[in-house]
Amino acid sequence: MKKALVILLTLVLFTTLAFAGTSGTKPGGKVVVKAMAYGDNSNQEGQNWVRLVDAFMKENPNIEIQYEMLYDEAYHNKVTARLASGDVPHVAYMGADARWGLAWKEAKQQFDHKPHMDSNYYDMSLVPPMGPNGEIWEVPLGTSNLCTVLYYNDALGKKLGIAGPPKTYEELVAMAAKTKAAGIDCVSIDGADGWAWGSCLMSAIIARLSGDAGWVSKAVAGKNKFTDQVFVDSLAMITRMVQDGIISEKATLVDYGANVSNYSTEKALLMIQGQWAAGGIDPAVANNTIMIAWPKLPGEKANMANSVAAAIQVGYGITQAGAKDPNVRDACIKFIRYYNSEPEVTQRLRDGGIVAPILKGYKVPADVPAIIKSKVALAQSVKVITDVIDAYLSGAPNDALNAGMQKIAGGTATAADVAAEVQNLLEKK
Repeated sequence: MKKALVILLTLVLFTTLAFAGTSGTKPGGKVVVKAMAYGDNSNQEGQNWVRLVDAFMKENPNIEIQYEMLYDEAYHNKVTARLASGDVPHVAYMGADARWGLAWKEAKQQFDHKPHMDSNYYDMSLVPPMGPNGEIWEVPLGTSNLCTVLYYNDALGKKLGIAGPPKTYEELVAMAAKTKAAGIDCVSIDGADGWAWGSCLMSAIIARLSGDAGWVSKAVAGKNKFTDQVFVDSLAMITRMVQDGIISEKATLVDYGANVSNYSTEKALLMIQGQWAAGGIDPAVANNTIMIAWPKLPGEKANMANSVAAAIQVGYGITQAGAKDPNVRDACIKFIRYYNSEPEVTQRLRDGGIVAPILKGYKVPADVPAIIKSKVALAQSVKVITDVIDAYLSGAPNDALNAGMQKIAGGTATAADVAAEVQNLLEKK
């Protein structure tokens, strides 16, 4: 009888410990959070993670964060391996696109953070929906990564007798006449880089003309066709911009470095690029730069006014495994908020790691460079975020589109021909 009782008690203890390990709660009430962190000991992301985890656990002795930290492809490979084995972390670095979110989606580990995000702390208008019903799968490190940005040199504009940034396409055409007379370009683009046409220009145009922020993703899913008239018309805008003198017919000879250089040396009044190019602009010009969305385009739909194509920023998110135990879930929420505290996001803003914070009522420090303030102002003003083409279109169809837009700009292909080639390759995939 004694032996049976000992066995029974042992089984009870084993079951209790096993359950505690599964739930993430240790005997005594200490909550264990299993995390997958992105970075390594030699880079800033990794160093920041270690520092923040140590500081967080000192302030919260009832929470223990056990983490594995990897970087680049090693991280993605390990995510796949851990999910396949069932060793699912409670919180991990993730995103909402194919590269950063697909593995979590396929493993059915995405968790909707929206009901658990404090709207008094986060500005929810700056956090884009990530799921079909408006779900938020992770807390982004900052606002979305703006891809279709126009940089405008306000000081140069004033020298040319221009009052300020263009608000309409017609104003751009008028500016083009003045820049031509001055012997400089109106809008510079790194046209030798095929991706720039898609990511930084066409992603804006198709959304504006179609009135659909998700037109591209729907086309890749088969709900739209790249041969639809609205996409052909969007491609034809490249021809129109060249003919109107907005984009140079020699743009296809300009690479990324030359594009930034042309703008920095005032050989162009405006520049097309993503927000990340801000850090490469000469400080003297950067201090006089205003970052804007594309002005109103001919034929654009009112609901897409001032829209910008952008990729949703990555961040730390809770998994379904982490959400099962309310104690673990709450600990994860607390840590993510700690990770996104104002001093941390301000430093990321200074370093160029984020576009703008998603914190409610955030004020940019006075000593931050003017171009970063302009970037934050643009990010905070954008109300409609649209698809970035190469976030959804890949492989041969995307390559054909990028090369085709270069041909359109050079006058060696028509919009209809390029659209037909892209659709044909997409259907063959």
